Amino acid sequence: MTSIRGAGPLVFGSSSPGCDEIGPFSSCRIAKLGFVSLNGTNVIGLDYRGKTVRLNVNVRSSFLNPIKAMEDSTTASFTNTNYCAAAISSGENLHQMSTVRKSTNIVWHKSSVEKFDRQELLQQKGCVIWITGLSGSGKSTLACALSRGLHSRGKLAYILDGDNVRHGLNSDLSFKVEDRAENIRRIGEVAKLFADAGIICIASLISPYRKDRDACRALLPEGDFIEVFLDVPLQVCEARDPKGLYKLARCGKIKGFTGIDDPYEPPLNCEIVLQQKGGDLVSPSNMAETVISYLEEKGCLQA
Repeated sequence: MTSIRGAGPLVFGSSSPGCDEIGPFSSCRIAKLGFVSLNGTNVIGLDYRGKTVRLNVNVRSSFLNPIKAMEDSTTASFTNTNYCAAAISSGENLHQMSTVRKSTNIVWHKSSVEKFDRQELLQQKGCVIWITGLSGSGKSTLACALSRGLHSRGKLAYILDGDNVRHGLNSDLSFKVEDRAENIRRIGEVAKLFADAGIICIASLISPYRKDRDACRALLPEGDFIEVFLDVPLQVCEARDPKGLYKLARCGKIKGFTGIDDPYEPPLNCEIVLQQKGGDLVSPSNMAETVISYLEEKGCLQA
């Protein structure tokens, strides 16, 4: 049974010895295109010795001479020094520094090629299909069938499988509660990048806690996170036990196993529910077609 819920280059400065002061900035040694070394202070008294200055300045704009790459260091200077000094003084055209968790003094650099452009190229809309359910419910099988179905339609998709990601990116994480939360957070951030690239990202993992799944949903624009719940009873999953994990959990050899001694919190308002109860079994390809139909209805398979 299936239910679906309705509906420009920058100039970077760093200190460099041996520069003479000219105008509000020191003269600069250039090593390569777009990188400028500053030394000394400017007319408004900002000290650049040993510091990095990041300016929102286009090297081809009207108030700067073009900066060319040189094999050997060459001296160059800013031409419209009054403009630069005023910009720094007022904060105009300067990037906003931000702090995110433990990362400080970081700046978001906007690309001239955006998600819309990539979607036009791929003729599809980037999104995240988040498949959640108990171990043994068929998440990975569905993900593979879905990927194959999309591929056959000429659509680009990529699977982030819970076990596969733990072979690399998340190999440093255990299955303790805090590590499981970090596992989901990292996969959510990677899935967000795939969606921004215009790719249909299929995330397949137990992700037992609602708050972790909801946090991943919150990373994306409305409609770009499609939660698919494989609603398969515990006894069915345990009977399948493809990895032998339920047996180990029942024997006490695995602690904190979802469905045995750790809870699974089913979605309350997901986009798609795929049920398999009793003898009413649906093939992976048919379940994949249900998800693909949803994508078609929502316009995800066209730019």
